[in-house]
Amino acid sequence: MKTYKTLYELQADVCKTLASPKRLEILSVLKDGEKSVGELVDILGVPKANVSQHLSVMRYKGILHSRREGVNIYYSIANVKVIKACMLMKEVLTEQLKEKNQLLELVINGKK
Repeated sequence: MKTYKTLYELQADVCKTLASPKRLEILSVLKDGEKSVGELVDILGVPKANVSQHLSVMRYKGILHSRREGVNIYYSIANVKVIKACMLMKEVLTEQLKEKNQLLELVINGKK
């Protein structure tokens, strides 16, 4: 049972790391392939220091890989299953929003 508790703690730690909208946005950009820090700054429109901080946290947690080429550092997703998990959660949220919207429509139209 202790092994499961440790696994749950590690899972919660990864979920906390992904609980940032900006980090999810970074992952969305990286799903199409590796990018340099400069490319990410341009795409996201966020200061380099901010992007670098998010990248560093995700690399430390094993979500991203990095490689240096000259003066540039390139980041990529360490495991494509992270993207699949994020996409699955997005689908769940979309379904929930649709259900809430349908309920709201019923209430507004006086059918409930």
